[in-house]
Amino acid sequence: MLTLRIGHLSTFYHTSIILLARGEAARFLDADIQWRMFGTGPEIVGAFESNELDLAYVGLPPAIIGIDRGVKIKCVAGGHIEGTVLSGKNRFRGFPETDHLDDILKQFRGLKIGVPGRGSIHDVILRDCLDRFRLAGDIEIVNYSWADQITEAVIRDELSAAAGTPALAAALKRYADGKILYPPSKLWPSNPSYGILADRKFLLTRKDAVERFLAMHEEAASFLRNSPEETAKVIADYVGFIDEDFVLDALQISPKYCAQLTDAYIDSTMQFVKAMERLGYIKRELLASDIFDASLIKKVHPDGDHYGEAIQIDR
Repeated sequence: MLTLRIGHLSTFYHTSIILLARGEAARFLDADIQWRMFGTGPEIVGAFESNELDLAYVGLPPAIIGIDRGVKIKCVAGGHIEGTVLSGKNRFRGFPETDHLDDILKQFRGLKIGVPGRGSIHDVILRDCLDRFRLAGDIEIVNYSWADQITEAVIRDELSAAAGTPALAAALKRYADGKILYPPSKLWPSNPSYGILADRKFLLTRKDAVERFLAMHEEAASFLRNSPEETAKVIADYVGFIDEDFVLDALQISPKYCAQLTDAYIDSTMQFVKAMERLGYIKRELLASDIFDASLIKKVHPDGDHYGEAIQIDR
């Protein structure tokens, strides 16, 4: 029987949590699936480098850093776009009070903004913003291994704001007197929130297994998009310490889900490549062919994409 080693994050709107909750993946794939949770995307890329994973869920910037240093991985599917949100305490001005991101960020001169691990998609977006607005030396960025630590730091007033997932934004709103300061659709349009990575050797030798996994991934993304209330119940029941309303709040913040690798998804990733080279994360400008292999997801999901069909939640 095939052994399939899959890395994932705690992010509950990734299809990994849906597949785990349903418990159907092993039977569908006729495989012994070894799920392994990590705190950040860079940790997942490190596990690929040590030959500990076959597939994984991760934002594209950590993958870009890994590929630049020789990690043999490819992005074989999308999953979600625009998944980074800037949130902060209610006392700070944000959108729509002002539409100018530089004015919002200038409020944090001399203060601290928390963000997941260095090299994560959230870290790259925040550092790129500060660099573009010449604020890099004026605002301290604090990286954390787990998003829960960021929420706790904001509650204790150790941080004034945070850049991270919609779930982090929902947590700050509920527990830390917080609000969204700048929406994800405006922060970096079409940014590759997460995709499915595959070890290149595994992709070459077990393309059939990768294709079957992507079919499950696409079905789960469709379920989330078309049945958000039912999805929220599945996720809340599985996770245990969050409720359905919390899940729905997070889904509404950034509601664009699909497994396809669209031109916009790839183009946005290539903009990351340029920014990451400028910021010193990578040493060379990679090509799209260095990062992506869209052949299987186009076979599994041949007709267009659904990122433009934001989920509708009846509340």
